[in-house]
Amino acid sequence: MNLSFFDQFSSPSFLGIPLILISMTFPALLLPSLDNRWITNRLSTLQLWFINLVTKQLMMPLDKKGHKWALILTSLMIFLLLINLLGLLPYTFTPTTQLSMNLALAFPLWLATLLTGLRNQPSASLGHLLPEGTPTPLIPALILIETTSLLIRPLALGVRLTANLTAGHLLIQLISTATTALFSTMPVVSLLTFMVLFLLTILEVAVAMIQAYVFVLLLSLYLQENI
Repeated sequence: MNLSFFDQFSSPSFLGIPLILISMTFPALLLPSLDNRWITNRLSTLQLWFINLVTKQLMMPLDKKGHKWALILTSLMIFLLLINLLGLLPYTFTPTTQLSMNLALAFPLWLATLLTGLRNQPSASLGHLLPEGTPTPLIPALILIETTSLLIRPLALGVRLTANLTAGHLLIQLISTATTALFSTMPVVSLLTFMVLFLLTILEVAVAMIQAYVFVLLLSLYLQENI
């Protein structure tokens, strides 16, 4: 029984072919397609309004130089948001519960922000490794600590997203199993656990949106440090 709880985190396959690419590209079908008309339907208008709102929120911490990253950061935000929300539906798979995928997203973008800083302002970027006014005996230790904290950023991004989504899915699985098992013997307790499951589902919807936003927001803050 314990193994079945973790089956939802294994990549789905059909005839031995992994279907993770399909599960990752399916959210793109929900985005509006390009149209030459000025006035579209209400759904497209709502989606464009939401994308505009997300772009404004992500660009607020950045200077004008960082606005060049608006397309990639907004696209990543919408991508993670759709994947996280679709993963809460029954009989679906959430690719963002895989640490390998999250690291594959976090590491190249973090490295791009770091290389941007080293190219545009190398002195200021390297100056972050040593705070001003540091006593001379503490210089080697502080450089080592700051370098470690800098290199661990992509790992923290990936682990944070993976841990939050994995914990939420496991809680939903455990409580739903308890609700089904107690329905025939203790219906009152089963009703109470169902109410807890309903509240937890609402919480997980909020967590799915917040974690996507936090992932991209931290990337924008790392970018701001380097521009």
